[in-house]
Amino acid sequence: MIIIRPIQNSDYDALHRIAVESGHGFTSLPVNEELLKKRISHAEVSFDSKVTQPGNEGYLFVMEDTETGAVVGTSGIEAAVGLDDAFYHYHLGKVVHSSRELNIYNTVETLSLCNDYTGASEICTLFLSESHRKDRNGRFLSRTRFLFMAEHTERFAETVIAEMRGVSDEDGASPFWKWLEEHFFSLDFPTADYLTGIGKKVFIAELMPKYPIYVNLLSPEAQRVINKVHPKTVPALRLLEAEGFSRRGYVDIFDGGPTVETQTALVKTVCQSQRCQVLIGEIANDNNYIICNGKVADFRATQAPVLLRETANQVVVSQAVADALMVNEGDWVRLISN
Repeated sequence: MIIIRPIQNSDYDALHRIAVESGHGFTSLPVNEELLKKRISHAEVSFDSKVTQPGNEGYLFVMEDTETGAVVGTSGIEAAVGLDDAFYHYHLGKVVHSSRELNIYNTVETLSLCNDYTGASEICTLFLSESHRKDRNGRFLSRTRFLFMAEHTERFAETVIAEMRGVSDEDGASPFWKWLEEHFFSLDFPTADYLTGIGKKVFIAELMPKYPIYVNLLSPEAQRVINKVHPKTVPALRLLEAEGFSRRGYVDIFDGGPTVETQTALVKTVCQSQRCQVLIGEIANDNNYIICNGKVADFRATQAPVLLRETANQVVVSQAVADALMVNEGDWVRLISN
C-alpha cells in the first residue's frame, strides 16, 4: 500500500537521495546534509506544535511504499513565508511611454522586486521518484497537502501560493539568470539557487537591481522564458490549475518561473472534500478516493476504494485501509475522489 505521512529522522537517507534526483532548480531541497537534517527536525517540531495561527511552521510529508518500506516521494507546506527571511519575487507590470504631439504610444513590460507574498502559505517540495509515477500517485502526493490544510485550517494563511520551477538546461543554466548574472551578480545560477536553498539570501538584497527592469532590455533568450515552466514541471502546474490556482504576474527572481496562487478556502480539494465517520467492512467497488485521518503528528493518508454513504456522512473502508490510516470504527476521516 502507498501511504503519505509526516517525515521523520530515519528518512534522512531517502530525503538526500530525492534531493540529488530532483536536480538543479529545486531550491527547497538543497543537497546539503546539515540543511536537510534541519528541515526534517523543523518539520517534526511543526507537526508536534499546538498552533492557533500560521507562523514559521514547515510541514514535510513523505510517500512510503509499505510493501518495501521505501520512501518514493515528498511534498511540503510552509505555513507562512517571509516572516523570518525576506521572500522575494518579481512582479510583471507595465509602463506607458507616450507623446500625443508625436503620436507615439509604447507599452513596456517591467519587472519590479517585491515582497508581496509575505505571510502567505506555500506548497512546495513536490517530487516523486520515476518508479512510482503511475497509478495517479502524483495527484495523490499533491492533493494530500490540501486535505491536511482543510482539516487544520488554523495552521494556514488565507492565501496559498506555489513557485513553479522555471526553464533551465541539463547543466542548470537559466537563460533568465544568465542576463542578471552578467549585469549584476557575477554568480552562476546553480550557485545562487543553492545559496538560497541553504538560507543565505542576503546577497539578493545586496546585489539585486533596486529599480524596475525593462523587460525589452533583457536578452531575447531571457525574455522568452519569463513566466514559463520547466518541461518537467508542466504536470505539477496542470494539477494546481485544476485546483483553482492561477498566475497573477509574479515570477521567480532566479529563473523567471511563474508563481501561482489562490485563496486557501477556494482550493478544489479543500472546498469539495468531506468529513465522514468510519465504518469497517468489505469493499466491492473500485471508486478510488484519497482519504486521510484528522491527526497532525500521526497524520496518515492513502488512496483506496471506499463505499460512501453520503446521506449518513459515513464511509466504509477495509480493515487494511483503517490500519494504514491508524483509525478505528467511529473515527472521522476526510476524503475526496481521485
